[in-house]
Amino acid sequence: MSYQRSSRREPNKENIQSVIISAPDKTLLIVVTFLVVIGFLAIFSATAPKCLDEGGNPLQFVIKQLLCFVAGFFGLKFFMNYDYKKLVDWNVVVMVTILVMLFLVDFTPLGVVVNGAKRWINIAGFQLQPSEFAKPAVVLLLAGIFRKDAELFDQDKWVWAFLPIIAMVGLILIQPNLSMVILLGMTTIVMYMAAGGSVKLFFTAIGGLVVAAFTGLATGLIRPYQMQRIVTWLHPEADPLGAGYNIIQSLIAFASGGLSGVGFGGSIQKLSYLPECHTDFIFAIIAEEWGFLGCLLIIGLFFTFMQRGFVIATRCPDMYGKLLAIGITFSIGFQAFMNMSVASSFLPTTGVPLPFISYGGSSLIVSMIMVGILLNISKKRIKKIRNRF
Repeated sequence: MSYQRSSRREPNKENIQSVIISAPDKTLLIVVTFLVVIGFLAIFSATAPKCLDEGGNPLQFVIKQLLCFVAGFFGLKFFMNYDYKKLVDWNVVVMVTILVMLFLVDFTPLGVVVNGAKRWINIAGFQLQPSEFAKPAVVLLLAGIFRKDAELFDQDKWVWAFLPIIAMVGLILIQPNLSMVILLGMTTIVMYMAAGGSVKLFFTAIGGLVVAAFTGLATGLIRPYQMQRIVTWLHPEADPLGAGYNIIQSLIAFASGGLSGVGFGGSIQKLSYLPECHTDFIFAIIAEEWGFLGCLLIIGLFFTFMQRGFVIATRCPDMYGKLLAIGITFSIGFQAFMNMSVASSFLPTTGVPLPFISYGGSSLIVSMIMVGILLNISKKRIKKIRNRF
């Protein structure tokens, strides 16, 4: 008897991969929303008396800030939905654009001088601060450089890789804007270490900076006004009506605020006592009106911002995204620390705004764009594999 084994036909199996993209980090989005809202309230409180005294609209500064917020919001939405991995292709365009803008500020009539510093550019009636746009530019360039090789400094090609950043720093230093140079320098160090850079080179660089600082003090390379800021920081009472006036008035605002503040709109220091109360020293007005509890709220929001940013960096599966998240988070967080430290006399006076809160269109737009990139990185891209028969 013949026996024939029957063969069963196996069904065709086809693996189908699909990518599931989760929602952006909600906690980060909520924190930024709170900071922006607080910023509008603080700007209105700080500027309304001045506008009324000059016969203008008390909402004048708020409306301008709102227009910049709208521009920043569109930037946030765009970069939140634009794959961050494609940003590396923008490096050359971003680099050239920022360098051209900084050159126009320093060496053409388009540059605008405010309070002795030439940091703004006037184009068709709109003023922009290119050094603010250098923050995301440097983060993008460094992430592109370090994503493959953190030991680039050990090679001969590091000069060419860092030449655009060195040029940016040099043009910003000419303005002069030493505080922005410090911010960019610290961001570079943090991103280098995060990429697995040499600890030995890190401490060598720190030592070199310390030696350079003391050399500048000894030889007079540091400009007189910069040296005066350090002296004033140590002894503001030596010139209470001159160089020490701002910081003394800022400290009075902190002292007046006490635990819970004098109430929204009740600040006395904003009534022509504290200059730049809506920009560099807006944290002092918040301290006076909202007190220690209000300051604690602001510090807590920025602390949460940094915590969420570093968590996003930790969870990102690729080095480029990790470095972008670390650079953006540190840049915004360190700038906030610098501003609040200056207002409370913890650091010498510098001209950096408080992110999301201080009046200033360039700062707000740039901060919103950077948050958009961070929110994009926070989206979890999960590859789902299923069999199709």
